[in-house]
Amino acid sequence: MNSFWAVFKRELKSYFATPLAYVFLVIFLFFAGYLTFSKQGFFTARQADMQPFFVNLPLLFIFMVPATAMRLWAEERKVGSVELLFTLPITIAQAVIGKFLAAWAFLGIALALTFPMVLTVLYLGEPDKGLIVTGYLGSFLMAGGFLAIGCFFSAVSKNQVIAFVLAVVACAVLVFAGMPTTLNYLSTFLPAGFVAAVKGMSFQEHFESLQRGVVQFKDLAYFLLLIVGWVAACTVVLDERKAS
Repeated sequence: MNSFWAVFKRELKSYFATPLAYVFLVIFLFFAGYLTFSKQGFFTARQADMQPFFVNLPLLFIFMVPATAMRLWAEERKVGSVELLFTLPITIAQAVIGKFLAAWAFLGIALALTFPMVLTVLYLGEPDKGLIVTGYLGSFLMAGGFLAIGCFFSAVSKNQVIAFVLAVVACAVLVFAGMPTTLNYLSTFLPAGFVAAVKGMSFQEHFESLQRGVVQFKDLAYFLLLIVGWVAACTVVLDERKAS
């Protein structure tokens, strides 16, 4: 446990040891605010809620989360520090989980910094606070799912750019698979059961359910299984590289 916390604290501190973390936070907050208040017409809608913020979050996460994840293992492998990490009295699983949770905590900080939007909504009206809570819960879980995918591809490639591109493509597939236009297109030549399966595998389906304030076991299980599966795959990849 001490080894796990050592990796967690080392990784979390490393985000703020360079200006990159602050640049990421500024860019994330800028686009989150721009998409909420400009693109979605927050003020013209005359409805005080967080829906305009949450509706654009999957598209924003497609690029922002892989940008956070691409350095997790690609950079370690590129500079050779991963070999040093493997010599320490810590298992690969502990190292992977420690680095993953540190990155997830960093993304949680980024989401927490959007609290002025919540204050704005509360000032302008009387929104359903339950919807705000479940929306943030879904956002945090979705960020974890995107991050787990990015963590895997970071372990696969030494090149951060390649890891970023592969993670973006994988995340985009899981987001756009649940879009109505995609489902309508697939329904023209695929059986209804297969289309329903594709819809059930998408981020969009489960995130929108939490946005509506409906907290169901299937939605929580989807994100947790997704995170566990990709993190486990990352562990297997690194374990094989250590053995070789």
